[in-house]
Amino acid sequence: MRLQVLLLLTAAGCAVGRSLRKSADKKLLLISFDGFRWDYDQDVDTPNLDQLVVDGVKAKYITPPMLTMTSPSHFTTITGRWVEDHEVVHNMMFNTTTNLKVPHKQTLSRSEWWDTGVPPLWITAQNQGLKTASFFFPGGGANYSGQSVNRVVMEEAGFPDDNETEWQQNIDTVLSWFSQENFNLVTLYYGEPDNVGHAKGPDHPRRKEIIQQIDRTIGYLRTAIHRHQLTDSLDVIITSDHGMTTVKKRPLVDEIVLNKYLNLLKLASFEILDYGGFGVLTPRPGMEQEVFDALSMAPNLTVYKKHEMPASFHLGRSERLPPIVVIADLGFNLNSRFIVYVNKGDHGFHNHHMDMKTIFRAFGPSFKQNFLSEPFDSVHIYPLMCKLLQIQPAPHNGSLSVTEDMLRSGGTRGTGPTVWILLLSLLSRLTVP
Repeated sequence: MRLQVLLLLTAAGCAVGRSLRKSADKKLLLISFDGFRWDYDQDVDTPNLDQLVVDGVKAKYITPPMLTMTSPSHFTTITGRWVEDHEVVHNMMFNTTTNLKVPHKQTLSRSEWWDTGVPPLWITAQNQGLKTASFFFPGGGANYSGQSVNRVVMEEAGFPDDNETEWQQNIDTVLSWFSQENFNLVTLYYGEPDNVGHAKGPDHPRRKEIIQQIDRTIGYLRTAIHRHQLTDSLDVIITSDHGMTTVKKRPLVDEIVLNKYLNLLKLASFEILDYGGFGVLTPRPGMEQEVFDALSMAPNLTVYKKHEMPASFHLGRSERLPPIVVIADLGFNLNSRFIVYVNKGDHGFHNHHMDMKTIFRAFGPSFKQNFLSEPFDSVHIYPLMCKLLQIQPAPHNGSLSVTEDMLRSGGTRGTGPTVWILLLSLLSRLTVP
């Protein structure tokens, strides 16, 4: 009998050891295609995206946070926090006191804009023994309390976003990090179809061509996963940051020029009002009500005092946002003093508009197959990723209960707890003299 117990303990120990090794081998690839509206694949032939519906999980759509901009939305995904908590409140880094405005691409490397005391998933995972990397992903190039992501590839300003050969090379690069260097988490960012949506508009044939290019890239990804022998170990989440809508212009509409309704030079000390559907102002001392009243008379927009915004915006507690927030009606671009706007499409509008909704796909050994999820907010992706990586999440605003039905039984590939339960059950049946 003692021999039986010894053999049982040895077998259980081996099984637990294998389980722990499996836990350490957790691998997750998060891919973001900037500006991929929730319905962009519905008017294009996309066989690879269609196959993902069969082989994995699809959400009907997901809702980005207010603001529907690249940096705020990506940081919500990677932190699980609302914008008012993580404080990356714009694509541009700005300072309302000095009137500093740093363009989006330059902001990506400015740690003071991103390091707000809210740790992103890369840092949380690294602090629990995992290896992480960021390839072009917003926020990946910053330091957080002096700690950087293990490996970072930054996108150069002016770098073309639509080279399909380079897209495939980027996939091979990040998959080699998994297969050859045992990375656990890699985030990969593509700047399309956002660029073509801005330049041509969401209904232009060129946008459809880019969606087909994305579809071919997904097909290449799946083949490359098999080639790198990652099929049984790598989970993949594919999502985006916001949607896109057609910008309304003359002669169809009268475009918004806010200086027609108030003297910005006299009443405002800081403004960002030439950035899609979202704008901010800092009134001069004692003039907040006058600014609010004047903007309330302007057509095709809604003006808010920051601390009176609806709680559902999750913006009102932000310290960085200026006192006055302006949100244009869908498709109306905000202009301050004159119209210099050339984009055919844009975002930054209220996240309840369907044109601002975006995509979610997932596949891999942890995910169910042929599973259609109801819509959910992007803030809930973070606890799902922590579950897949088997790490303790940092404080966040999401909930695993929203997404856990996507996962196979137990939601993970490890079997440690099951082994111990089986072991205790067997031991209870043995009597050792």
